[in-house]
Amino acid sequence: MTHVDRDQWGVPQLWAGDVDALARLQGRVAALDRAWQISVERWRAEGRLAAHVGPAELAWDRFARRVRLDDTARRCYERLDPDTRRWVGAYVDGVNSGLAEGAAATPEFAATGTAPEPWRPWSPLGVFLVQHVLFSTFPNKLWHAHVARTLGPGAAGLFAVEGPASSGSNAWALPADPATGRGPLIAGDPHRLLELPGVYQQVRLACPEFDVVGLAFPGVPGVPHFGHTGHVAWAVTNAMADYQDLYRERLRRDGDRVLVRDADGWTPATRHVEEIEVRGGAPETVEVIETPRGPVIDHDRVTGEAIALRTPSRVEGRLGFEALLPLLRARRTGDVADALRHWVEPVNSVLAADTGGGVRRLVAGLVPVRDERCRREPVPAWEPAYRWRGDYLPLVDEGVDGVAVCANDRRDDVAAHGTDFAPPHRARRIRALLADGTEPATVHTDDRLPAGPLYRLLDRLDPGRLDEPARALLLRLRGWDRAMAAGSAEAGAYAAWRAALARRLRVHPGLRALDVPCGFDELFAPWTDPVARIGLALDHLAAALDLAEPAAEALAEVAAGPAPGEWGGRHLLHPVHLGVAPAVTDAVTAMRRRVALAGDTDCVLATSSVPGVSDACWRGPVARYVWNLTDRAASRWIVPFGASGRPGDAHFADQLTHWAAGTLIPVPAGPLTGDETT
Repeated sequence: MTHVDRDQWGVPQLWAGDVDALARLQGRVAALDRAWQISVERWRAEGRLAAHVGPAELAWDRFARRVRLDDTARRCYERLDPDTRRWVGAYVDGVNSGLAEGAAATPEFAATGTAPEPWRPWSPLGVFLVQHVLFSTFPNKLWHAHVARTLGPGAAGLFAVEGPASSGSNAWALPADPATGRGPLIAGDPHRLLELPGVYQQVRLACPEFDVVGLAFPGVPGVPHFGHTGHVAWAVTNAMADYQDLYRERLRRDGDRVLVRDADGWTPATRHVEEIEVRGGAPETVEVIETPRGPVIDHDRVTGEAIALRTPSRVEGRLGFEALLPLLRARRTGDVADALRHWVEPVNSVLAADTGGGVRRLVAGLVPVRDERCRREPVPAWEPAYRWRGDYLPLVDEGVDGVAVCANDRRDDVAAHGTDFAPPHRARRIRALLADGTEPATVHTDDRLPAGPLYRLLDRLDPGRLDEPARALLLRLRGWDRAMAAGSAEAGAYAAWRAALARRLRVHPGLRALDVPCGFDELFAPWTDPVARIGLALDHLAAALDLAEPAAEALAEVAAGPAPGEWGGRHLLHPVHLGVAPAVTDAVTAMRRRVALAGDTDCVLATSSVPGVSDACWRGPVARYVWNLTDRAASRWIVPFGASGRPGDAHFADQLTHWAAGTLIPVPAGPLTGDETT
């Protein structure tokens, strides 16, 4: 017997008689609620999205084929233990049972003239790979190569900030309070691309073995990242670990054969050609090459060398799915740690707490042991010094006394695993707020900027050298409380000033050499575009360069122009979506009218924009949660949009105003009842 209940927010509560039947039901509900979303992710994993939506997706499809996402997913599936493979298979059966019904109510299929396709046994692993293949630091290494080539090897430190696709997540644990009898508490807010529908799906999964609430990836069984079993709860942030390497490869061709330079001569590489279908266009062929290091994902158009990517998941033929079912069964923090010993990538910082009062901090995933240069840039594949040494850094597993905060920052537990970490101010601010007794939901929405080098640059400007409008603006900004509140005119003016400064730095004598073509694929532009990277690195640049003159010019420009307006009028919601159906485009327009966003990249409320490019918010908290270990019913959560992926559904965006305001909704906690389903 299986049951599906839904709370007032449309969040599915699933009951089944065993774990496989529950996985089947979870897959079916994911297909009913998110048919278009999970189909898109499956097509992305297979490099077939352009066939359904058009040539705009060719760059991704080329990359997916070259990096061999689908082949890696299949390899990892084949190595699953029998219990996990059967469980994943049950989920796929559920997806396939619900796809046709889910697609019939989804306008994107009709708009593109496409239909859902039956999933293959390894499709969930492909979906998970799609979400995380660019989540590591390897694209930053392409940027470091461009910086070193144009500005010199010592210039990389100017841009030593967390990468544009992996920043901003927070998680913290409060220990039990014996004086009040309160158990531990875990809270957090992962920050990723604001995709529509949302990347996480709230769900409750119950069977005789367990009853778990958590946040699932549509298309993937279980709740990998954030869950509460009633006995133990866990949360993850990006550990900012460096676990994927790029190798410069020299290729030689002999007809259809490809040889690659190795330490002791030339050795064959595997090669084949695939055809990418394109909706509304001619098909395109893509050459797929794999060297002993890994798949060739790109070519450096400056040096002519191929660029190969080496990842633990490809090397080991494992992704970590063996952890997912044990996580659902966990009752103590030790169970969470045991489950995550199977984890491969992405490498996560994990906080776990249980009803016995224990709090644990872990680093889960595989970080290879190799030469330090591999962490900074693409390295010569033919030099033996840069080979992986066959082992991985030991996992971190430690008890925690007191408050624990993870905010992508450099800490003792993660320092050995990475190179580029977030600045420390977000973690410091969270600790300060918690020390003051601030409620977790309020911590989530703290919108105060740190007084970093960029803001302090205003104090170094001489008011006497400015005209009256610029002087008045300078004094306003100096007296501002640095709150990036939606209704703040000062926050809007500050954003306009830093954007004008970022534009000027593109032609700064110390930076303008960056403007030459970088030589890498357009897919990596978010990491290699100088305009974006300058905007994201303004704090570092303000500390390293003399920016007084361009800062004064930018201030005068803003003061002489139209009033910048309130921050909420500039910081517009910009969810990522394919835009293939007018109903979705209309829904996004309506969303922008409904909410005004606070926060900024460097706030605890890390709603990100790119100064000098756009003030629109394209990254932000894709969920917020507060896991209460004293009483799970007292736990709270929120997602940016809603439980449904169908525009026009009552639950497509019914959580949006709460998310923007910082309020949370209850997790489903009552007895499960409902009509029997098949």
